[in-house]
Order: sequence, then structure tokens, then C-alpha cells
Amino acid sequence: MKISAADTAFSKCIREANGYTCEMCGKDGRMECSHVYSRRHRTIRWCKDNAKSLCNGCHRKWHESPVAAFKWFEGKYGSGRVELLIEQMNNRNKVSKLEEKDIAKHYREQLRILEGKRADGETGYIDFLSWQ
Repeated sequence: MKISAADTAFSKCIREANGYTCEMCGKDGRMECSHVYSRRHRTIRWCKDNAKSLCNGCHRKWHESPVAAFKWFEGKYGSGRVELLIEQMNNRNKVSKLEEKDIAKHYREQLRILEGKRADGETGYIDFLSWQ
């Protein structure tokens, strides 16, 4: 699956918002943006509630043991978040390819805000506005 400018900007926001810390094991450093439900679901592909910041090892575990990973996710974030994601995923209003430029622009702006807050000394998770 091709990585778009919107994917790149979104991924950077997810990782920056979490302070480049793995949400599963707490490791700091190089992180990856992992989706709860596959990126092929364009209705939630750029939804912050559908993504996590994971180290490479935890990202591999996520895909190797999806049942255990999903149980972790539901335990950490609750069944309400899962239900909301499923509802959004099944929404018939798909995100068009034309909207991707706007999505990329939105997340580049959010990233600048996040980086500014980090530069000002904010630590831990920093919330940001999701496209969806």
C-alpha cells in the first residue's frame, strides 16, 4: 500500500504526540505508527483514535498476535473507543483521494503545534486535533 503525504504527516503526529514512546512497553526512541484497524479502511485511516505509537518489537507483536493485541487495546482505551472506531469504519462516506492534500496540510499544522509544545517543555502525551 502506497504511503501518501497524509500518511506521513499523520504518522509524525501520532509519534510526536506520544513523545516517541511506545504505548505498549514504554520504550523511548524510534517509533512506528500502528493502526488498530488496517489503513485500507479509508474512513478511519487518518483518525487518531485508530493509531498508536509502537516500537518495532511491539508493532511486530501487534501483527503476530492480533487477538492479544486487541485485548490490550480494548483494556487500555475501553470498549467505547472500539465501538466508535467500528461505527466510523463502517461509515459509507469514504475519504476521497482529493481530500488527502487537506489531510496532509491539517496534520502538518498539528505537528508544528505539537513540536512547539515539546520545545516549550511539555512532556508526556500531548493531545492534538484529529482530522476525523
